[in-house]
Amino acid sequence: MQIPFQPELFGITLNTHLILEYLAFFIAFRYYVILRRKGDDHINSGNRLSIILGATLGALIGSRFIGILENPLVDFSAEHIINLLNTKTIMGGLFGGLLGVELAKKIIGEQASSGDLFVFPIILGIFIGRVGCFLSGINEFTYGNVTTSSFGMDLGDGLLRHPTSLYELIFLVMLWLGLQFLHKRANLKNGELFKLFMLAYFGFRFGIEFLKPNVFHVFGLSTIQLLCVICWLYYSKFLIQKLNNAS
Repeated sequence: MQIPFQPELFGITLNTHLILEYLAFFIAFRYYVILRRKGDDHINSGNRLSIILGATLGALIGSRFIGILENPLVDFSAEHIINLLNTKTIMGGLFGGLLGVELAKKIIGEQASSGDLFVFPIILGIFIGRVGCFLSGINEFTYGNVTTSSFGMDLGDGLLRHPTSLYELIFLVMLWLGLQFLHKRANLKNGELFKLFMLAYFGFRFGIEFLKPNVFHVFGLSTIQLLCVICWLYYSKFLIQKLNNAS
């Protein structure tokens, strides 16, 4: 199979990444619905709907905002402005969704933690989306730097690059298994599963960004890495508490 993978159907070239992106949203949401039906959701349907709306709006704004900040130093031609507006990132979506949920909960007066039910659907959705990123090769800005290591792959430009999307797929499988183990075996409080997911995923993304050809840096860090630091600071109280309990 050649990367980028762009199959044709009835003479039309299919956008593999876009198809898998929409499929990721659909399957992840259906999985969430199944988990909510099978589990004992302590949040009533009305408040849960408000929380989902808050998460959706926050994710939409956050994904676009962080996507623009990844490469803000562009000329303001019509083409570049359109490209900027179409730019999005899952990292901004996750953190923006988190803020959107917290705002929605404040408005409706919901005190209970609401994130645990989203953890595994989110991981599944990211996994499907990353398959699309990998198949898109250099057409999506998720590829890695040129490398001479044995892991290098030709992603469509004739150069051997780190297949960072594949690295992430492996990490997501490990994260799924690890969180499933904690969910079933550890005595986690309500909301802690989601916090552990955010800390783990943002920690992984902080490290993997060093293998990507980012073009805009502040204090030697990319925009995504700065967001990762912000996320860890956001959960610093929880993290310190867990580390103290483990010692």
